[in-house]
Amino acid sequence: MSIDLGGRVAIRYIGSKSRIADQIAEQVGLPTCSDGVFVDAFAGTGSISRAVADNGWIVRANDSLRAASILTAARLVGQDTVSFPSVGGYHAAQRALNDVEPVRGFIWRTYSPASERVRQATVSRRYFTEANAALIDAQRRLISMWASQGMLSRAEEWLLLADLLTAANRVANTAGTYGCFLREWTKSALRPLRLTPRELPEEGATFEVLNGDVTEIPVREEDVLYLDPPYTKRQYAAYYHVPETIAHGDEPEVSGVTGLRPWRRLASDFCYRTRALDALVSLISRTASRRIHLSYSSEGHVDLGELVDALSRVGEVSVTWLADVGRYRPNSGAVRNGSVVSEYLLYILKPDTATVDADVRH
Repeated sequence: MSIDLGGRVAIRYIGSKSRIADQIAEQVGLPTCSDGVFVDAFAGTGSISRAVADNGWIVRANDSLRAASILTAARLVGQDTVSFPSVGGYHAAQRALNDVEPVRGFIWRTYSPASERVRQATVSRRYFTEANAALIDAQRRLISMWASQGMLSRAEEWLLLADLLTAANRVANTAGTYGCFLREWTKSALRPLRLTPRELPEEGATFEVLNGDVTEIPVREEDVLYLDPPYTKRQYAAYYHVPETIAHGDEPEVSGVTGLRPWRRLASDFCYRTRALDALVSLISRTASRRIHLSYSSEGHVDLGELVDALSRVGEVSVTWLADVGRYRPNSGAVRNGSVVSEYLLYILKPDTATVDADVRH
């Protein structure tokens, strides 16, 4: 699935809900004076956070991947929060980044053909051309320098990093994710990397973006919780390891043909068939929120009937079919599995704890 930010293709992201974001936002409804915040616990690239923010919700978004958190934050800012006074404005910042001298840094020596001769890799890693990889290194370094010198606010830093991530994605020599690279260069991969400014609303949303474990997000009883767990065997930390390295700006020890950064600590129980159902029921049972919206895809390895049955022991459950959408097909295996995925939204209403406690006392 390709996510469109500011009128251009930006990120191809597994399981994206961008095509049904407005439908999900409609199901969530408009906030009332008694509501808390909308908590987007598996934010991905932020399509749901953006849709509900447009309806007036205060948003708290989270993702375990730093790159995803950065992309989400960039979708929620506005001109009022990212004026870039220390670098002459947003467009001036992008011009400076596009004009920077290339640097032969970590991305160049790890994820371009230079990897074979510099790191003595077993293969020539063709995620990026050498020219584009050196530009990614240079732009990442300049953003870090500006931030360390206090020239960027956190929101400004994350917006520029999001623009770098999307620009890098446009010239990445992949089939859609970063689980592997292609043997032959695609036409898009041979184009020069260039940041382009996105269209920002005049006023940004009221939001907070976190980058942590889903079980540690602050959630109150009055908050509305939205969950879109992976459901499939694809571990996002492994499938998007290159954007994660760009987002962190670090130089991890990498391994294997693809130069995979260490990712096991970010492995999700929701990606294991034998653990996903129990993990999800446990998460919903323990959250303080009484109102939970849960996205479900027929592509997932949790059976819908089993899921509804298990959640019915936690609260009242209703199921709404949203749409049949084209399957994300990064490889031949996905093609064989069919072309359409059915998307549903489950709503779980948990009992009022105050009422339950009163009933117990009487």
